[in-house]
Amino acid sequence: MRIYLRSLTLVIFCLTYSFSGFAQFGGELRFCLHAEPKTFNPVLVDDDASDTIRYLTGGVLVRLNRSTQQLEPNLAAAWKVSSDGRAITFTLREGVVFSDGTSFSADDVVFTVKQLMDPALHSVTGDSFRSGTGEVVSKVLAKNKVSITFPAPIAGLDKLFDQVAIMSAHSPLKEKAVLGPFVVAEYVPGSHVILKRNLNYWKTDALGKRLPYLDSVRLDIQQNRDLEMMRFRRGEIHLVNALDGEYFDRLVSQSPQSAHDAGPSMDSEEMWFNQVTASPISSFKREWFKSTNFRRAVSSAINRQDLVRIVFNNHATPAAGPVSPANQFWFNAKLQPHPFDQAAALKLLSSEGFRLDSGVLRDRSGHPVEFSIVTNSGNKTRERMATMIQQDMAGIGIKVSVVTLDFPALIERITRTFDYDACLLGLVNTDLDPDSQMNIWLSSSENHQWNPKEKTPETPWEAEIDKLMRAQASTMDASKRKQSFDRVQELVWENEPFIYLIHKNALSAVSPTLAGVTPVVLRPQTFWQADTMSLRLERAAK
Repeated sequence: MRIYLRSLTLVIFCLTYSFSGFAQFGGELRFCLHAEPKTFNPVLVDDDASDTIRYLTGGVLVRLNRSTQQLEPNLAAAWKVSSDGRAITFTLREGVVFSDGTSFSADDVVFTVKQLMDPALHSVTGDSFRSGTGEVVSKVLAKNKVSITFPAPIAGLDKLFDQVAIMSAHSPLKEKAVLGPFVVAEYVPGSHVILKRNLNYWKTDALGKRLPYLDSVRLDIQQNRDLEMMRFRRGEIHLVNALDGEYFDRLVSQSPQSAHDAGPSMDSEEMWFNQVTASPISSFKREWFKSTNFRRAVSSAINRQDLVRIVFNNHATPAAGPVSPANQFWFNAKLQPHPFDQAAALKLLSSEGFRLDSGVLRDRSGHPVEFSIVTNSGNKTRERMATMIQQDMAGIGIKVSVVTLDFPALIERITRTFDYDACLLGLVNTDLDPDSQMNIWLSSSENHQWNPKEKTPETPWEAEIDKLMRAQASTMDASKRKQSFDRVQELVWENEPFIYLIHKNALSAVSPTLAGVTPVVLRPQTFWQADTMSLRLERAAK
């Protein structure tokens, strides 16, 4: 018996030693945000920096496993969607508390849904749940059970809750009380955000120890990608969530164990023209931008293969539309990227009254065709893309100016003052399901970037997209949903409100000092397992 106990003790010691070697408690994870967070309120998130913070601090009812792409229990131990797709019932975990010690219950879910669907708040996350007119009804069935009923069916309803961070209905800290692994401890604008370990986080590891392993996360606000990579090579930060091809190839040659390519990503790079009627741009420019043939001509004059080869070092693929080929079910395989054909571009322009005059393209009134492209400063990839598009446009007589702005100024231009001609940005797909794109395609949405918050659809094709998006969101039949969203992709391909350019590969950099990291295609590619990530315990050789 004594020998058995000694052997058992040795086994436990070895397991603990082995486990701690890969999951050391303590330390600070460090990486960069590329812009200031616009909000810490999870309901109001509509930018990448704020979404990063929401992911690290917010507790959700269900979580999409970024590797398996399957939905898993989180704050909800179980859930059931009604047969008609209009209602969902969650059974909540008991004994869970917010970061400030306030109890978590069904009241908090009801409160969060009310905030989410409040029309006065214009929640981008809430837009994904808008599939019909009428009220959303949330009912507390028990302290740990809640039902939510929507006015119309919502396909993929349960998956949408992956983006809904639950807020406290009773905490005096309001949105500062969280259920995720970390809490916001400090924000210095222009410098950093510091997240501290949530001492009341509900999850534990295999040994029953409370997660997360890390003590803190420091998010430095750094727009310049060159400085970000320099800091990674120096070991000042632990990961870079997204790399361009040039940085990736350089990292492969210097530190191959740090470079990770997960394949084609879900995200896209695109440009669009300002079609807002009340914008301060010239009326004749607005007329150009509202012309489908003008947009298609510009698209045909862009050499996407050159963008892939030169800007991305072949770590990308030309884009046909909003859905990446990596999204195997929803991608419309009938669509192909618009081919580079400047002769076809000039033919389309000619049909709209444009003409070449000594190498200068002029409209029917004689105005030379000139426009500027705004993009975010410090993003070397987009600056190079804009420069190449500038060169391509010269081939059809269009003069393009490239304007780089810091991110807050850029957001101000494209969402408030509308003082811009065209914009080049990347829009992020956070979900496989098209419901996550409701906030882009509905003409009434704030993120309908080329012409936000239309009171009624301004074109027949936008009206058809509105109808199709609501139709696909309101049926449980996967084949019918696929048919509707395929048609949406076709309409976008035909009318090009966004000129889709490329889908870049999911390239990332992860320090070998980090354990528990599995880079994936879906965002957030590197820190989706933040609560079980750890800094490796360095041990001296004996």
